[in-house]
Amino acid sequence: MKTLLVLAALAVGAVLTGATVLYTGFYDVAATRQHLASTYALVETGMRESVKRHARGIAVPPLDEPALRERGLAHYGEHCARCHGAPGVAPEAFALGMVPAPANLAHTARVWTAAELYWTVKYGIKMTGMPAWEYQLSDDEIWAIVAFLRAMPGLSPEAYKALAARAQHAKPQTTPPSASVAPDAARGKAAIAQYACLTCHSVPGIVGRDAPVGPPLEGIGTREYIAGVLPNTPENMVRWLRVPQEVNPRSAMPDLGVSERDARDMAAYLYTLK
Repeated sequence: MKTLLVLAALAVGAVLTGATVLYTGFYDVAATRQHLASTYALVETGMRESVKRHARGIAVPPLDEPALRERGLAHYGEHCARCHGAPGVAPEAFALGMVPAPANLAHTARVWTAAELYWTVKYGIKMTGMPAWEYQLSDDEIWAIVAFLRAMPGLSPEAYKALAARAQHAKPQTTPPSASVAPDAARGKAAIAQYACLTCHSVPGIVGRDAPVGPPLEGIGTREYIAGVLPNTPENMVRWLRVPQEVNPRSAMPDLGVSERDARDMAAYLYTLK
């Protein structure tokens, strides 16, 4: 009984200490101040074990074809090198001050499996700045990036420069996600978060900061009009999500480059908000 009381007291003390640190602003969130070593170790370990767990069972296709690696290099240069750099190539200035700093993938590719690299590129990692590329790149394109990553540790700066110059002449064409599948409200919910809709709107069922730049989307599924100008139909909702400036040039709603499939999935979720 005494042991239980001691454990309960310790638990209460830990909660009170955490609340004190949280609500007094004691913990410095400035990016110019590094994490505590214990904080970094905790976050890094949790991230690594999570990736391992969720990447289990992913079937890895053949990745040794030179043409596949070259396509992957083109996509890597277009989408990844700005944050992660490359052999002999520094990341962009904005990435140098990120906390945590984006990983050097020449090392990551040595110690992570192909399945783990694929999962991370596709789904991203929250609280690190690593985005999910699922809504921007096809599975084939993501695997091409993985194929290049597996080869990158063996590239000298000179070899990377020569390959990148060759790939530059054929800028990668991103394959738009197929719109032939039925709308998926669950996928649409994730897409709403991925397109950063929460920076302007509050959306029921999706966690985000309270930033009422645009109207809240609660009940949008039953409103008569979209943006006050379009009759509220699925076709018009998809159109609004894809080309809002074409519908109303005076609207602050930006064109986010939403694909047709993503717009249909997002609309399916929005129509669940009654």
